[in-house]
Amino acid sequence: MVFITAEIGINHNGDIDIAKQLIDVAKKCDCNAVKFQKRTVEKVYSKEILDTPRESPWGTTTREQKIGLEFTKKEYDEIDAYCKHKGIDWYASSWDADSQNFLKNYNLRYNKVASAMLTNDELLDVIAQERKHTFISTGMSTIEQIKNAVDIFKKSDCPFELQHSNSTYPMKLEEANVKCIETLREEFGCDVGYSGHEDSSYIVCVIAAVFGATSIERHITLNRSMYGSDQAASLESPGLERMVRDVRRVETIIGDGIKRVWDSELPVMKKLRYFS
Repeated sequence: MVFITAEIGINHNGDIDIAKQLIDVAKKCDCNAVKFQKRTVEKVYSKEILDTPRESPWGTTTREQKIGLEFTKKEYDEIDAYCKHKGIDWYASSWDADSQNFLKNYNLRYNKVASAMLTNDELLDVIAQERKHTFISTGMSTIEQIKNAVDIFKKSDCPFELQHSNSTYPMKLEEANVKCIETLREEFGCDVGYSGHEDSSYIVCVIAAVFGATSIERHITLNRSMYGSDQAASLESPGLERMVRDVRRVETIIGDGIKRVWDSELPVMKKLRYFS
């Protein structure tokens, strides 16, 4: 079965109530997990970037905006308890080693490498040493860069799967290049999923399932008009529900490849093959 993750990311806008509503959406739509993003702001971004002007609900600098989008331990404790109560897994993509170590406070089943972090060998090593099943996104990355990441995880004997991705928000459909799922699977001999950043459409996720994607990750939102750079590349609840439904249908439709005569065909065969 395709493992479907509803990527909340930073679409909660620093509001724990919005995060809980998005968890409710993911659970209602029968997703396997929700995912967040965790950053130590002062380590991920330079002082120059953080000091740049940026209007947001939290102030007038990039620093205020980035800090406003981060949850504290108290809020992650709430997320952990809420997901347990709802019966859905959660995990997060960390953008620095401190954030990854922070996630060890929780008994999470999965880790995630964001496309932006695929070339951060130090962080990859920290994640791989945990030996948890890790989803590795491959947006804006070459085969050589992906191979380096794969080698790090193999060296630590850490289970992983790659996720084909395009890091544009939102992604142009003509740049989806879903056949890369086959390319990555053949090149690295591992499971390959798809992490999508297209707009309100979910057709790429369905096609990815046809191409044998073992996991699908899709950004979700309560409303695509909300504040935030990821909202336009996200699905609202009705779209997510249809996406999960259609991905599951694909799994059934593809079948096992064994040619057989179905019981439902027997009456038709008896009627039409009168000459047998």
